[in-house]
This record gives sequence, structure tokens and C-alpha cells, in this order.
Amino acid sequence: MSAPGAPEPAPAAVTTGAMGWCPFPDEAAALAALGTLLREGLVACGNVIPGMTSVFVWQDEIQTAREVGVLFKTRTDLLDRAVSRLAQLHPYEEPAVLGWHCDAGAPQTLAWLSALAPRT
Repeated sequence: MSAPGAPEPAPAAVTTGAMGWCPFPDEAAALAALGTLLREGLVACGNVIPGMTSVFVWQDEIQTAREVGVLFKTRTDLLDRAVSRLAQLHPYEEPAVLGWHCDAGAPQTLAWLSALAPRT
């Protein structure tokens, strides 16, 4: 802990990154959620993947829908917060939001993720 008025120490270096995945009903919903997570400092990037066809079981029936997927890049220590926030922002009643820790990352990528500054 720092003395009163002293600058906070720099965060420890990130040793692994993390990823998140979530499908959305359309690009506007995907971009809105991604923009919020970026502004809140919970993710560093999101790749919006249009034109997906999802086939899934919902309410005991096999269904098909056109969706837009988003792959999110973040830090391991922010993953739970990012997944939780994404579930809050999502327009679906029960969104499929997944996150996982990455086993490896390029040093430049990990340094970039280290610079994330979450806002409360």
C-alpha cells in the first residue's frame, strides 16, 4: 500500500490474457455492448463476426438464427467482470456468454492488455 498522496504502484505484468465469446441478434446490439465494455475498460478489443448461422436447442426445440458473434480480448483478472457485465448488457433473455484464460500470448499483446484501465 502506498503512503497517502503517493502514486499507486504500477499493476503487475499480465502473464496471460483472456478471451470472451458471445453471439448477438444483430450488429447494432453487438457494437453497443462492445462499445460499453471498451469505455468501461473491461476489454481491449472485440472482433465482430457477421453472418453466423447458429443452430441451438431452446425450450426443447432445435432452432436456427442468423447472429453476429463477438470475440473479446481482455486480461485474466478482468474476465469475470467482463463476462458479468456483458450478460447484463445483452438483449437476449439468456445470453450465451463464455470466457476463458489463454495459455499463451505474444509479449506485445500481453503488454497491450496490461494497459487496460477499468473504470468503476
